[in-house]
Amino acid sequence: MCDFSLEMYASRPARESEKYVTTRFPSGSIGVAAPGDCSTAVCILYDTKLNLEGISRELQIGLGVREAEQVMFARLQHGAYRDGVRFGNGRELSLQLLGPGVRLSLVGAEVAPKPTATAATRQRILEPAE
Repeated sequence: MCDFSLEMYASRPARESEKYVTTRFPSGSIGVAAPGDCSTAVCILYDTKLNLEGISRELQIGLGVREAEQVMFARLQHGAYRDGVRFGNGRELSLQLLGPGVRLSLVGAEVAPKPTATAATRQRILEPAE
């Protein structure tokens, strides 16, 4: 969500319409931020689908992925840093190893649907009470 190494920074949740970039914060840790704002960590919920762009050639070869990939934001179970991504081929990578400068955006962020009235409910609303 927001790795413990970024707790000393202001943070805010990710928003569906924004673009982000992996950023090296002054502490040396890599996290997600809005371009040009390396003072505020952007927190992403685990299991959120992301579009990544600008994956380094070295990582493309090593992981068997393309320069742009759709991934899942993941909580890693190994290593000192827990925030990472899971590629479609099952490979996982810490944001620390993804490096700075990778662009990302949320894919169809989950938005709870507005409740709709059923036909029976609408009928009760329209009929006068006896």
